[in-house]
Amino acid sequence: MRYFEILDQVLNYHPGANIALLEKAYVFTAKVHQGKVRLRGETYLNDPLAVAGTLALMKLDEETIAAGLLHDVIEEQCATMQDLEENFGTDVARIVQGVTKLGQLDFSRREERQAEYMRKMVLAMSADVRVLLVKLADRLHDIKSLPCQMNEAQKLFAQETRDIYAPLAGRLGIEWMKQELEDLSFRCLEPESWHKITQGLAKNEKDRRQYIDDVKQILTAKLEENGIQGKVSGRPKHLFSIHLKMMRQDMDLRRIYDLIAFRIIVDSVKACYEALGMVHAEWGPVPGRYKDYIAKPKSNMYQSLHTTVVGPYNDPMEIQIRTEEMNRIANEGIAAHWLYKEGARPSAADKQETQRFSWLRELLDWNKEWRDPKTFFDVAKIDFYSDEVYVFTPMGEVKVFPRGATPVDFAYEVHTEVGHRCVGARVNGKLVPLRYELQNGDTIGILTAANHRPSKDWLKFVKTTKAINRIRHWMKAEEREHSIARGKELCEREFRKKGLNFHNLVNSPELLEVARAFSLRTVDDLLASVGYHKTTPNQVLNRWPSAAADEGLEKEEIVPVEKRKSAPPDEGIKVLGVDDVMMRMAKCCNPVPGEEIIGYITRGRGITVHRVSCRNLGKGDWERKIEVQWDSGKDQTYPVDIKVVYSGDRGMLATLSGVLGQYDAKIIGIQPGPRTNDFNVCRLTIEVKDTNHLSRVLSTLRAEKGVYQVQRYME
Repeated sequence: MRYFEILDQVLNYHPGANIALLEKAYVFTAKVHQGKVRLRGETYLNDPLAVAGTLALMKLDEETIAAGLLHDVIEEQCATMQDLEENFGTDVARIVQGVTKLGQLDFSRREERQAEYMRKMVLAMSADVRVLLVKLADRLHDIKSLPCQMNEAQKLFAQETRDIYAPLAGRLGIEWMKQELEDLSFRCLEPESWHKITQGLAKNEKDRRQYIDDVKQILTAKLEENGIQGKVSGRPKHLFSIHLKMMRQDMDLRRIYDLIAFRIIVDSVKACYEALGMVHAEWGPVPGRYKDYIAKPKSNMYQSLHTTVVGPYNDPMEIQIRTEEMNRIANEGIAAHWLYKEGARPSAADKQETQRFSWLRELLDWNKEWRDPKTFFDVAKIDFYSDEVYVFTPMGEVKVFPRGATPVDFAYEVHTEVGHRCVGARVNGKLVPLRYELQNGDTIGILTAANHRPSKDWLKFVKTTKAINRIRHWMKAEEREHSIARGKELCEREFRKKGLNFHNLVNSPELLEVARAFSLRTVDDLLASVGYHKTTPNQVLNRWPSAAADEGLEKEEIVPVEKRKSAPPDEGIKVLGVDDVMMRMAKCCNPVPGEEIIGYITRGRGITVHRVSCRNLGKGDWERKIEVQWDSGKDQTYPVDIKVVYSGDRGMLATLSGVLGQYDAKIIGIQPGPRTNDFNVCRLTIEVKDTNHLSRVLSTLRAEKGVYQVQRYME
């Protein structure tokens, strides 16, 4: 189509069009493409003129047609976005930019599910519906120009046209374009089948024309008899639909009888149903082949009555019945909507899809206010699937995410371990932060590190349920591991005080028995409970079986008094009826003269001396206990642990040491405790002679300035 023909077409349906804009766009594109020739031999200018011509035939506004003339100037690096904005305005520039972005998408995967994702991605990227209309017009011209002998890239182009763009034309209601894109793609992809069908149809073309004329005469006469105003047309079905039917029903062309579809156009919805009754009265309907798309329109607002009847020659034939307005909407789709004054809202047959396109139906009610195509498209700004984002993997697979999703969401969608080890991302080849929000059409690559682990901060920006659950699960598992380690450490410390080697007991049946006593399934559950501070190590010890307690008492490693530079361990204690026996002072209770004591016989290690009130004794075997008493004739000292809470003043420990020295209570060990802003806590091991000596020492320490608490440390 030549430029002046495009101009005449536009002025024919839109006399007030901005011709200056079209003139400027034509001159610009002719200048930047001057002298350029495509590989197939035609000039570059033919393509923008063909695209603009298709858009004019669709009766679109001048901005869309100008964008059609300029649609490839950014892609061919003949102009920038800024150039187009300065010369043609923001709307034209954005349409061209949108078409360019769609052209950069890589639809390398051909699975059915992926094709649907790709179609949604194209819709999602077409915030202005005119972007998609220009792209469809461009694709139509390109597929027409493909040679019969194609290379692999051209075959992929044809496949993409059939799988992605033809269904999109149907989604927008542009049926004629959908059929043409399908037939042209069919010719390119399956030339043998295409030639077979075209040649088969050509052989019977004369008979088919006669059949169409006969049926049209019958239907026209019946309309007049019933007082219905209407017209009848007949046409062969398009080639690709015939091919699909042959494949579905596994039959050749000679056995397919409903190759021709007849259409009755009437002046009202009421007349549609009257015409349907007339057709069924004349010819018997085929059961199951009646569709009422008037009462329940398709999601693209297509409306019509479809029925298949056994025709005058006993062959099935399809008849479509619709109004003039329905026919124009069916043929031109979105592009036609600005022309019409009335229209019924579609039903909720497919509620979600209907809602996405419902704005188009509403625009029909506003026609009295928006009378020119430019104004229509000013309000027809859309964001299909605005709640979703469609992106590519490096292998070309499409992934779908909620709006606002990040590379971390993408990483977890690929694999949980990829998500856990994600340290960065490349989007379209450029490094981006993990908080980057994915955009439609992005190609995402994830950078990982073997030793990296998830961050709790990720939960602040990830959007997918999968990512949130995987991060939380990892955090919970990590916290459990830390709790088990912490619980083990606490138990080891407490068991060691009782002379038990927890490391040797951790896998023992006894510890599992303790865990089950707390209604826990495993030892790890018990250790985690201790680590979470839900259970104390002392509670674990209190549940320890008696046999294990005996073993613990036998293995108790109490530092002998002789090693504390005191009297030999067998001095100061008498065992009734027994002489020359090795004795040890129990570290768990550190008895001193004046307290009631008892001995416990351990295998091979003599007698351990405990205070009668020692809790450790309650777990032992009473038959192995033996009476002992203090030897009052011995003058020696005994270790005692005390807890001191004092102020944070410097030099306080030196002061305490001096006080203890005055009372002959020597400090033989210091163990710092937890510290706060106001207080220090320490555990002092001192030597005293008896309970009276200990009482005087404790009273003196409590009276010292800066000391808030002094008490004997009891295990």
